[in-house]
Formats: sequence, C-alpha cells, structure tokens
Amino acid sequence: MRVLGIETSCDETGVALYDSEQGLLAHTLYSQVALHADYGGVVPELASRDHVRKLLPLVRQIMARSNTNGQNLGGVAYTAGPGLIGALMVGACVGRSLAYGWNLPALGIHHMEGHLLAPMLEEQPPSFPFVALLVSGGHTQLVDVRGIGQYQLLGESLDDAAGEAFDKAAKMLGLDYPGGPRLAALAEQGDPLRFIFPRPMTDRPGLDFSFSGLKTFTLTTVRKHAGDNGLPDRQTCADIAAAFQEAVVDTLVIKCRRALKACQRKTLVVAGGVSANKMLRQRLKSRLANNGVRVFYPREAFCTDNGAMIAYAGYCRLQAGQRANLSIDVRPRWPLAELTGD
Repeated sequence: MRVLGIETSCDETGVALYDSEQGLLAHTLYSQVALHADYGGVVPELASRDHVRKLLPLVRQIMARSNTNGQNLGGVAYTAGPGLIGALMVGACVGRSLAYGWNLPALGIHHMEGHLLAPMLEEQPPSFPFVALLVSGGHTQLVDVRGIGQYQLLGESLDDAAGEAFDKAAKMLGLDYPGGPRLAALAEQGDPLRFIFPRPMTDRPGLDFSFSGLKTFTLTTVRKHAGDNGLPDRQTCADIAAAFQEAVVDTLVIKCRRALKACQRKTLVVAGGVSANKMLRQRLKSRLANNGVRVFYPREAFCTDNGAMIAYAGYCRLQAGQRANLSIDVRPRWPLAELTGD
C-alpha cells in the first residue's frame, strides 16, 4: 500500500509518500520560520494562508518525484489534530478532496501518534512495547506503548511543556524566534554550574511535569543580572541558558527513568522537536546505558513536524481497515489517550 501523508498542524507544510514494500519514497517540508520571525512567534492566520499557498505545489512535487499518480495510491492521510484549527482545516480539506477525487480512502491522523511512530521509519526501528517521551511544541508526555493505538498516558505537563519553556526562556534572553534551538546553541557557551535552577516535580512521586515555575525562576535570574538594556551581559545570558537547559534535561531524564521502571520496559522512544536536543540525547545515553535500556529517536529531519510521520501512521491505520467518512473533522484539542487500535 502506498500512502500520501499531509502535515499542516502549525507552521510547517509537510508532504510525503510511504510505500509498505519500499519504505519512504519521498518527503518534502516547507518551514514558515522566516514568515513568523518578525512577530516573535506563530501567527495562526498567516500560517493558514501559507499552507494554502504551498500545499498543492508540494503534493505535485512529491507525486512527480516518486512517479506516482492517484491510481498508484492506496490512501491519503492528513493531520486532523491537535494543532491550529485553521492550519488543520487546510490539510484536512486538501487531503479529503484529493482522496475523493481519486476515489481513495482517507483518514485523519493524530499529530502526536505521528511523532510517536516516527522512529519506525529508521533502518533499526524499536519493537513494541516501549515507553515514549513525546516532547513536541505544547506537549510533554510519557506514554506506555503496547502497540498501534494501545497507549496509556503515564504523565504529562500540567502547564508549560518543555518546548514552550525553551521558547519562552529564549525570549527572556533576547533570542530570536525560533527560540528553543537558539537557546540550546547559546547554552553550549555557558557555565551550567554558575546558576543552579530547580528540577520541578522531581522531589515527589509521579510522572507529571511542570515547567512554569522554572520559567519564572529564569525570568527572576535574568532581571537580577540585567544591565541598562534590560538584559544580562552575553556570558551571563549563556550561563543562564546552560543552567536552564540542564534543569529541563535533568527533569526529563529523571521522569523517563521512573516511567521505564514503573512499566518494566527496556526500550525508550523519544520524539518531537525537543528530541533533537544534543544534551538530552547525551544525558539519556549516559544515565540509561547501565540499566540496559535502548533509546530510539527519529532522524533529525523527522524530529520536528513532517509529512513522513503522518504517511507512516496513515499506512498503519489504513492497513488495519480504518476509514474516515466524507465529513471533514479536525480537533484542535485531541487527547492521545482517546485513540484506540480499532
């Protein structure tokens, strides 16, 4: 089965083709970072309009590159949520219309399930069951994964997610959008021992996260050391960034170790934009190796939003016989725990 995947949940337009026998045939991604940079964050209306402009040309490009037409396809998958409602509607309308015109089944895919399954596209994919740490945009979740659609939520962020905390801390330090990667780069120049930041909710049992207090601690530290321009000097900013990153990474690692122990798993999947963070990968490797835990990630291009993960998740669901009706439904809020394998 060959599946066309469409991702338009936020500020990246992704299209890909997955074939059950040949694997990933082609994928392309258009990022709106430059479009939103002047505003310091994603502007939903601008994101939706840009998806309208870019999506169909990217679909044509992918179809031509892989020598595929509607008759070669077995289905169309598109992100149905969670995400920005306008952006989701663009992908859903285009995906559903293409499927109708080609007389193909179509299916809306959960964005976080796409991230969760992204490592399956690698040459050495993980095997079920495993624990997944999903750190994408506004989501930080730990999930026990027994199979497709068999997901038990173990813990999640009660306020700011890790990715949101990175972006907000970056803005406090005067860094441009997108802030997360820029803060991580600045942290490499800093002394992580100059400031000691709290590791939120690690001094109590449980697997939930909370990063709002860490954000407040960062703001207080920035203001305490600010100069005439409202910011600390360059080295102090780097030291704050390093301490902040250490705190977030340590918190994620501690919770992962707890989740693996609680579920008696030896496999961890880490996916989503923050999974590309170098320190997180290094710390997980060093802290989990002695326990015989194997850690799997998607390739860096598939850590952020992309069409390949939607095409693969769509294949899994369509292969199981799932289909959507002709109505176009999107869900800006869609708990992962509501998914089933049926």
